[in-house]
Amino acid sequence: MNVNNSTSLTKELADKHRSLCKNIGSLGRVVVAFSGGIDSSLVAHVAASELGENALIATSGSASLKRSDLSLTQHLADRWKLNHRVITTDELSKTEYRANPTNRCFYCKTSLYAALQEIAEKERYDYILNGTNTDDLGDHRPGLQAANDFNIRSPLVETGFCKSDIRALAEHLGLENAQKPQAACLSSRFPYGSHITRERLAQVEAAENVLAALGFTQYRVRHHEEVARIEIVAQEMPHAIEVAALIDERVRACGYRFVSLDLGGFRSGALNEGGIPAVQVHEPA
Repeated sequence: MNVNNSTSLTKELADKHRSLCKNIGSLGRVVVAFSGGIDSSLVAHVAASELGENALIATSGSASLKRSDLSLTQHLADRWKLNHRVITTDELSKTEYRANPTNRCFYCKTSLYAALQEIAEKERYDYILNGTNTDDLGDHRPGLQAANDFNIRSPLVETGFCKSDIRALAEHLGLENAQKPQAACLSSRFPYGSHITRERLAQVEAAENVLAALGFTQYRVRHHEEVARIEIVAQEMPHAIEVAALIDERVRACGYRFVSLDLGGFRSGALNEGGIPAVQVHEPA
């Protein structure tokens, strides 16, 4: 990987980079949970650079990960010469996960970390690493409890990296996804209490693929049963109006009866706003 000399680091960030390399380089054999987002990408890239084949970079190819993000992990693994493995996790087999409670992420991460722990124990890896950073610590993230339960290491937290640090260092290192928009798992598109199935996840993904094909860059399709509520960034609202008929036609073809544009625009974690009450929709028999 070529360093991008046009993006010089501040002394503080250069020090953090050295600290991150030292931190990860001291861990022996590690498994890195890798989703294709820039946070886990930075951890995976540094781990591979410092530890070589002693760093196993693992991606869960579950239905809640967009197929485009799964493909991205495989592309990056090839480009960066990672020791990469795609695994299957069992969260959709869990009643608690499918019921989509407010701590849904706990059950998802528990499935992921249990699978990675099994690999670590069988293949004698010393630690499991994730991409949690300091900005994550103040948010509603039940997955952090699962990480604590499995003694997962978070090198970005341990060395003081916030999101802007991560993007700046990734840009400097030449990581091609340095500015990749944040992309939470597909299950985050459902109001708490609205059950999750493989088919519903595929429906949301198909609707978001419509937006990608029409040139939108940062978006969410929130699933409200028959209604698809679309969030896009403010600067792309005029484009949405221009292609409104196409959006309506193509998203409705994904199985929605109504398609709405949220005038509040895109915001991460929108379904957490104001403690939005759960929609009690029972899982089909």
